[in-house]
Amino acid sequence: MDKLRNELQQTAAERETRRHFLHTCSTGLGAMALGSLLGGCGFFRSDNPTKRTTGTALLADEPTAPHPSHRLPSAKRVIYIHMAGSPSQLELFDYKPELVKYNGKDCPQELLEGKKFAFIRGVPKMLGPQGKFAQYGQSGAWVSDYLPHFQKVVDDVAFLKAMHTDQFNHAPAQLLMHTGSARLGRPSIGSWVTYGLGTENDNLPGYIVLASGGKQPDAGKSIWGSGFLPTVYQGVQCRTDGDPVLYASNPAGMDRNIRKQTIDAISQINQQQYDDVKDPEILTRISQYELAFRMQMSVPDAMDIKSEPQYILDSYGVDPNKGSFARNCLLARRLAERGVRFIQLFDWGWDTHGTSADGAIEIGLRDKCKESDQAVAALLNDLKQRGLLDDTLVVWGGEFGRTPMQENRDGQVLPFMGRDHHLDAFTVWMAGGGIKRGFSYGETDDIGYYGVKDKVHIHDLQATILHTLGFDHTKLTYQFQGRPFRLTDVAGKVVTPVLA
Repeated sequence: MDKLRNELQQTAAERETRRHFLHTCSTGLGAMALGSLLGGCGFFRSDNPTKRTTGTALLADEPTAPHPSHRLPSAKRVIYIHMAGSPSQLELFDYKPELVKYNGKDCPQELLEGKKFAFIRGVPKMLGPQGKFAQYGQSGAWVSDYLPHFQKVVDDVAFLKAMHTDQFNHAPAQLLMHTGSARLGRPSIGSWVTYGLGTENDNLPGYIVLASGGKQPDAGKSIWGSGFLPTVYQGVQCRTDGDPVLYASNPAGMDRNIRKQTIDAISQINQQQYDDVKDPEILTRISQYELAFRMQMSVPDAMDIKSEPQYILDSYGVDPNKGSFARNCLLARRLAERGVRFIQLFDWGWDTHGTSADGAIEIGLRDKCKESDQAVAALLNDLKQRGLLDDTLVVWGGEFGRTPMQENRDGQVLPFMGRDHHLDAFTVWMAGGGIKRGFSYGETDDIGYYGVKDKVHIHDLQATILHTLGFDHTKLTYQFQGRPFRLTDVAGKVVTPVLA
């Protein structure tokens, strides 16, 4: 009841504001003037704030109600697996036997001229691949011994081997990867997708985030935030230990019926306020209160993996009593089959500079692969066996690549093997949801330093993800600060060769 009383007090206070006076207590000219001043920032839009522009129609409905995209999609949902810190493509997928010949030699000067690195200074030594590579599957994909389980599912994936980005530091690179901009304030790709498509399950958020590795990504929660979109579209982070969502349970002494009556009363107050000021964030508040109430029943069920048969738990390598990346992969499948539109997995700890054992190519990277390899392969197999892979797009990758030279600091060789951040070449793979299987697109040079064929930029990857969901990425827009914004900014092209 204290919260309800506070809500009433806040509402009363807001009715004393200048905006309320101009809107309801004047001749109307003041409200018109204020609207013209704030219109460029999304306030007092001439259309209903619950409408969205997808380029083909203007749809009025609840903020997260499902509705069609521009064209028939090949994917209904996305599972995006981001390895925060960025795994080395040279140890996993991009086999470079020529690099072995240069191992331990001084880096050629032409590779250093005009280049900026996060940490490398002076002339570093070249570093050959540490994994043992072989070809697997009918596609003959090169994969190292770091990923023995993934070797068995390579015929289900398409590799993008000449990815490149504009940022070589973690936070801005992660922001660019997930929001289309290296600066704070833009909506994440999951927010764009739920804004454009809504959700298929009214009892679960349309966009759910699961994190592992002990830390958040360097860019923080901004990479699943809604930016300038209404906050109803931001990602909801669920915990894998304890209550999945904090404070979703009823307080002591309050049963479900009383909770429902409280929610209804709060919604009525918020609806009255919305009728007065037409602020779209009030609709978000109403929607989130009601969703939180429904989540009390749906989220615990979705997150309860103890109901899974033992052979499924074993296939993922999951301990049902412990949070882990493997557990999150299994949860991703459970959320996908329950209609969650965008499922984002972040796993921290893939930054291998060679400054310590857990950050070393030969130790830490192998350990991270052991923690994740079985679960990723199991996820693909599980989705495939359940008929979900055909309309679920799975994306795996980091925010940039790693250099073919060994990292040094101030000219000093580090105690372990490591590679610095690299923006000119890295690998991302995709599977399911209308993507070719057993396919590789793009090539890097003999040492994996530059993309030399079929290069793919971050915005191209984003355009391709949206395409599988049925969007023309140039038409999924939102009016903000006087112009239409989109995920891919003013760039991006669909990578059509990887489409099935």
